[in-house]
Amino acid sequence: MQQKILLVEDDDGISEMVRDHLRSEGFHVTSAFDGEEAVQQFEQDSFDLILLDLMLPKLNGIDYLQQIRQKSFIPILIMSAKDGEADKALGLGFGADDYIAKPFSMIELTARVKAAIRRATAYSRTGDAEETNVIIVHELKVDLTNLSVKKNSREVKLTAKEFQILQLFVTHPKKVFTKEQLYRTVWNDNYYGDENVINVHMRRLREKIENDPSNPQYIKTLWGIGYRLGEF
Repeated sequence: MQQKILLVEDDDGISEMVRDHLRSEGFHVTSAFDGEEAVQQFEQDSFDLILLDLMLPKLNGIDYLQQIRQKSFIPILIMSAKDGEADKALGLGFGADDYIAKPFSMIELTARVKAAIRRATAYSRTGDAEETNVIIVHELKVDLTNLSVKKNSREVKLTAKEFQILQLFVTHPKKVFTKEQLYRTVWNDNYYGDENVINVHMRRLREKIENDPSNPQYIKTLWGIGYRLGEF
């Protein structure tokens, strides 16, 4: 089955170039040329990934990204001429999976697209048919079916909320979650800026899974932005 990409880019030349190349790589590509059209396309069809320009008419890329993140964890790859660190942090902080600066090569873009889709659709496998929902992250073994966690073969007892937080990060390994996104997803409620609940649960989770909770490696803090899974 062809993987489907929603390409949101207002520049006709760039849109055509990216669309034609990705189609030649075997992807099904739907184009949108402004933020409002992109919202309509997303509501009308299902996609495996969104390629998103930031500078869009009618609804800008960041606002569109926030709208999508309220309803979906689909991989989103930002492509923008705004390549400053602040812009990258802003996009990743609002939930983008990756960021590529214009101008970019089609080879690099294709590689990043394939990697983002692969991360979203494939868990680390143990090879055991009964453990296809097991994700391995360094010393952690997270069983999504039995809702259990082991570290170096020893069981780690987590509360339901602690497991949900860990599950969110290990199933979205490249994504940055703001505290608002974390709260909305795990607590399924609106976030009003009270950080205490998140801070307490994060501290307790780190005390259980980290070798050094004061220097966490599994769930990293991006100051002023949010959290993401560490890389090993």
